[in-house]
Amino acid sequence: MPTLPLAVNVLFARFSISQMDVPTRQSYLMEVVSPEERSAAGGITGVARTIGASLAPVFAGLLFAQPAWINAPFFIAGALKIVYDLALYRSFVRNP
Repeated sequence: MPTLPLAVNVLFARFSISQMDVPTRQSYLMEVVSPEERSAAGGITGVARTIGASLAPVFAGLLFAQPAWINAPFFIAGALKIVYDLALYRSFVRNP
């Protein structure tokens, strides 16, 4: 970003939408799981997210080590996030 105010505004815009799928995912999970299994399902999804978040830097580091692939982690992460959000949206549209 060429100026500090523009950089700050873009950063705040990113923060405002970066995790907007979290409440949707959590409410969807609690709806499809029976009440007695909700705590366990929430824990399992939390652990799965943590494992994914801890493994991602390893693969990103390997890609960053190759100059030709230095931008690949950003495109991969963006594409995965878009696919995930669209799949979540589609599941909500089909199941009102």
